[in-house]
Amino acid sequence: MAKQQIEQDRNWYVIHTYSGYEDAVAKNLKQRIESLAMEDKIFNVIVPKEKKIKIKNGKRKTVEEKIYPGYVLVEMVVTDESWYVVRNTPRVTGFLGAGTTPIPVSKVEMEDLIKRMDAGEPEFTIDFEIGATVKVNDGPFKGFEGKVSEIDKERGKIKVLVNMFGRDTPVELDSLQIKKVS
Repeated sequence: MAKQQIEQDRNWYVIHTYSGYEDAVAKNLKQRIESLAMEDKIFNVIVPKEKKIKIKNGKRKTVEEKIYPGYVLVEMVVTDESWYVVRNTPRVTGFLGAGTTPIPVSKVEMEDLIKRMDAGEPEFTIDFEIGATVKVNDGPFKGFEGKVSEIDKERGKIKVLVNMFGRDTPVELDSLQIKKVS
């Protein structure tokens, strides 16, 4: 195939995998591409992930989460050989598309996804005002409602007055541990 023809036929495709095995499928597929000398037809394999802030044991952690659990993206030229290599990789259940014809991901969608993956460290914003009624959704005060009394934007902490035993008790919480009550 001529180089120009390969560039025209080269697209990103979505393959469906067993959920939880995305990284293993990507690793397996990369090994198969190398061992079967398919580098000229299958160019790139990625598991789309983004960084998110989570609270675990009262501590804020940055974790990588899969954007599309159960899916892996493959940049390739679809031929009978390349289709067979991808399709017969362990734990791959098929291509996303109609019947046996894989449908390529649009260039715009792919650019948006790459931007999302390259976003870097996640930022958190405190979207609460003093006096707002909030509900605690994590930690020892989970399920309690209270009013925001203080906001520390630098630390991402919020003081909430929680009513316990008939009196308001100030509780310092992370901004991710509470949500607004509408």
